[in-house]
Amino acid sequence: MSTYIMLANWTEQGVRNVKASPTRLDAARELLKGMGGDFKLFFMTMGKYDIVVVYEAPDDAVAARFNLQLAMQGNIRTQTLKAFPEAAYREVIRSVS
Repeated sequence: MSTYIMLANWTEQGVRNVKASPTRLDAARELLKGMGGDFKLFFMTMGKYDIVVVYEAPDDAVAARFNLQLAMQGNIRTQTLKAFPEAAYREVIRSVS
């Protein structure tokens, strides 16, 4: 499994319907689970981003499909980072010429 960090902002539609946000979060969690992934951490944040999610997915294609399906609903816009755990980071650095 690969780890991803999603940075999200509510759209105007998402803010107008913010009270439904917990239900949408539950649906997103189930969607990702159905794709073989898993939410690890969820935060509502203050500052540049409204939401930060750390999740795992089987591969980049699944992560991309998940993000697209969320975007299609129109409630959030996302930026997603692929995260390398420390062991993978050390391996990447070791292989740098």
